[in-house]
Amino acid sequence: MKKVKIILAFLISAVTLAHAQTDNGMMSLDEFRNPKKRKIIQIPDFDGYQTLKCDFHIHTVFSDGLVWPTIRLQEIWQEGLDVMAITDHIEYTPHSADVKVNHNRAWEMVKGLAAENNIVFIKGTEITRQTPPGHFNAIFIGDASGYLAGHATNEQDKQAVLKAVEQDAFIFWNHPGWKVDQIDGSYEWVDFVDELHKEKNLHGIEVFNGFEFHKKALDWCVDKNLTVMGTSDIHNLVAHDYNLGDFIHRSMTLVFARERNASSVREALEAGRTVAWAGKYIAGKEEHVRNLFNASIEIGKPFHSKTVKNSEGVEKTTNYYEIRNNSDLYFELVLKSGDGTGKIVLFPQTSQILTAASGQDYLNYEVITAFIRSDKHLIAEIPLK
Repeated sequence: MKKVKIILAFLISAVTLAHAQTDNGMMSLDEFRNPKKRKIIQIPDFDGYQTLKCDFHIHTVFSDGLVWPTIRLQEIWQEGLDVMAITDHIEYTPHSADVKVNHNRAWEMVKGLAAENNIVFIKGTEITRQTPPGHFNAIFIGDASGYLAGHATNEQDKQAVLKAVEQDAFIFWNHPGWKVDQIDGSYEWVDFVDELHKEKNLHGIEVFNGFEFHKKALDWCVDKNLTVMGTSDIHNLVAHDYNLGDFIHRSMTLVFARERNASSVREALEAGRTVAWAGKYIAGKEEHVRNLFNASIEIGKPFHSKTVKNSEGVEKTTNYYEIRNNSDLYFELVLKSGDGTGKIVLFPQTSQILTAASGQDYLNYEVITAFIRSDKHLIAEIPLK
């Protein structure tokens, strides 16, 4: 035993001596570094589709954003998103005195790094127009330098959008309720947008833009068969604008794609297989919201039963269930029909106890954080096994 102690003492002395010989008066404080790691956003796949977390509206210093394009990629990777599109303004470049105007440069800088980090990177631009009609994002574009700049007549506005049409872009209307106090006639479906829609040159509308919910836009998407979009429209650092935490994420579009690649994202967008997500809320067409909710929620068999008699001697049996939320989404459920728990709040990746009178096949709940129209929430059927 004494021999072992001597050997250990010798090894410790040798390591200490080696350290002393290489110490140049500087000590690394690596424990204070932000570890390089990627969050995993838990949103379930379903029906053979992958649920891709996407932000199609992002700005950099090449328009009016405050960060370099590579920072945008780092944010996307760290936050756990799958797909991004940098959509700098063509017409508005306030940093031009310091940053050379090059509408393709952000794409050129990031496309290789995106591939190396398994991020689907889609080329895009923002066509900045008067309000109304407002701004439009064009993604899956070609050369970004050939767009008509400036604010002028409706005809010139249309020419700028038609440039995106010529490039076979997917075009969506940005934040249609933005600056509504400056619009003569308020936040409404305008003639310019109606013309684009009738010509099949408008494909989606932002329902969530950053911290705003454009409720009318959801109705327009449903009624006019347009794709529901959610974006951050981020200009500053995401961590500056959002209180990021374990379950707090930027506003985004959930795209239900067959594969994790640009062509599959394009196909899903054209088919309208999306749900917009911002904070506690999701919004989309009923089919997709329902599928997403059902894929996120799990309820087991009753684990306990209790029978009591009322004042008239009539027995009532109550079953107890565990209901789980297996996603990073947030759901508030209010009972609409059946005999059970009146309100359930399902925080991300948590469970609650649900009680229901015995003999029922299901309970109907209104999911008040899931919008399928501006004034209508998803009604979900919770099976009682």
